[in-house]
Amino acid sequence: MKHLIKITLAILLASATAMQAFADDVEFTASAPSQVIVGKPFQLTYSINQRAKDLNAPEFADFDYLAGPYTSQSSSTSFINGKRTSTFTLTYTYTLMANKEGTFTLPPATITANGNQYTSNGLRITVLPPDQPDMSSQPAQTGKSSQSAQTSSQTSSENIFIRTIVTKTKVHEQEALLLSYKLYFAGVDVAQFTNNTKLPEYTGFLKQEIEQSDIQTELEHYNGRNYQTAVLYRTLLYPQHSGDIKIEPATFEAVLRVQTRAQVRSIFDDFFGSYTNVTKMLTAPGTTIHVSELPAGKPASFSGGVGKFTMTSSVSATEIKTNEAVTVKIDIKGTGNMKLLKTPAIDWPEGFEAYDPKVTNNFKTTTSGVSGTKSIEYLAIPRAAGDYTIPAITYSYFDTQDKQYKTLSTPEYTLHISRGAGDSDNTQTVVQNYVNKEDITQFGSDIRYIHVNEQTTKTVRTPSIVFGSVKYWLCYLIPFLIAVILLMVFHKQIKENADAARVRYKKANKVAQKRLKTAKKLMTENNKSAFYEEIERAALSYLSDRLSIPTADLSKETIADILHNKGIADDLIAQVNDVISTAEFARYAPSADEQMQTLYNRTSEIINSLENQKL
Repeated sequence: MKHLIKITLAILLASATAMQAFADDVEFTASAPSQVIVGKPFQLTYSINQRAKDLNAPEFADFDYLAGPYTSQSSSTSFINGKRTSTFTLTYTYTLMANKEGTFTLPPATITANGNQYTSNGLRITVLPPDQPDMSSQPAQTGKSSQSAQTSSQTSSENIFIRTIVTKTKVHEQEALLLSYKLYFAGVDVAQFTNNTKLPEYTGFLKQEIEQSDIQTELEHYNGRNYQTAVLYRTLLYPQHSGDIKIEPATFEAVLRVQTRAQVRSIFDDFFGSYTNVTKMLTAPGTTIHVSELPAGKPASFSGGVGKFTMTSSVSATEIKTNEAVTVKIDIKGTGNMKLLKTPAIDWPEGFEAYDPKVTNNFKTTTSGVSGTKSIEYLAIPRAAGDYTIPAITYSYFDTQDKQYKTLSTPEYTLHISRGAGDSDNTQTVVQNYVNKEDITQFGSDIRYIHVNEQTTKTVRTPSIVFGSVKYWLCYLIPFLIAVILLMVFHKQIKENADAARVRYKKANKVAQKRLKTAKKLMTENNKSAFYEEIERAALSYLSDRLSIPTADLSKETIADILHNKGIADDLIAQVNDVISTAEFARYAPSADEQMQTLYNRTSEIINSLENQKL
């Protein structure tokens, strides 16, 4: 009896599990066009992947019911690697028609399958007004002129055209706007949306393209007529200066499938029709963007950020020992000109050995702008014990929503530094992971074993150097003089290496030439973005090392002031700032190959000119 009860429970449990698996696999969905036109029928479809009954559709209060539901079903079976797979679909189709404009919601429907009730998704349908009647009429024509006139009519600018659409025509400097080229067509079949495309240079803007996986079409009511529309190209534009900036027209080439009439017609022509492909050049009109200067009263910590941002920070530890590494990390999040955000600087207390900040960008481009996170990590090593305060890091930006400057700030961090030993292994690991260092190969010991061949026969030789002779004293004097010279050389080298700024100063040209060599290789590979980034880094790193200024503190104004104080000619200063601006601009704007070569030559010449000035 107990065994029978156990078997019964097992069967019931297996049945419940199978029913649950069946319920999890059931898909009941509703589908219909998201946009329809008043007075034109459309189909509403309900599909379920199981045999079902008792469909309960919602009330079609906002639509006229024309027919349905028409029921159809399909099934298929396949064998893959010996495994049998079956599919089944049951479909209910209604024919409806919208009778008024607006946006309406169709509630979910219900259906019963295997004793269980399932609910579909709801639908949101936008109803567009009907086309306004066209009062124009064309006179009847015959022959070739009739065919030409028909083709011209189908491909006229009223039936197919492109609009240039911008989200804003009045913006501030560095404020993003979205530019779209949108195709409109009606009464014509577009076989291929674009073939040859010619876009303007967008002079005066930084450009950030928005990738499109494929082109989707949708209905839109425009100027009294319903069109199929497709967005062909979208890009974000960031104006770089104030004033009226004109965007030149763009051209697109589309391939149209046009119906023609043959002079000798047959019954098949009347039934199927005759078509031909026609190439149509379409011009998207230009537009003008009115750019305003950023308002006065910029905070001292403002460095060009425009958008909407937040900032958070953290410190690795507040109680450490001398010669141990401490890191401060800040994250700037938001939407705006993220790729142009400058790195804020930390005013480390005296006695801290600081390294250049490490920046990690995680951005994505959407129609609302470039958004993401700019993570900055600062590392320093305290060399003296005591209590120190890391001042707050401030960052100011212009808020495009509130139209005012806002300042973000991190808290102050108080560090208690106790006396410790020399650099710990952990500190060395942290520093090595933080900065990129060249591989250093060391031997296992300073002195290698020197193998000496043993001789079995010993020969007594007369010494060649006699005690008290000139050769005898030279054997002592020469090594002594060599040791003194080496000590002086090493002492000078050690003293120079202790001054990190002087080391960077002496190696500035060598580092810059190495970067220029890398840039030249990138230029031959036509890797434009990496080329312009390397050119900009070559110029900035050279100036940072030569002028003994951290890279994070460099700006065109700072560079100009210091070079002017050092007696550099104004035209050379202007060339330096122009090269930096051109490289920064070209990283996000299109450029031709000869412009890459020109910028490379100009950068090399300017570095050589500054080298001759002996800053």
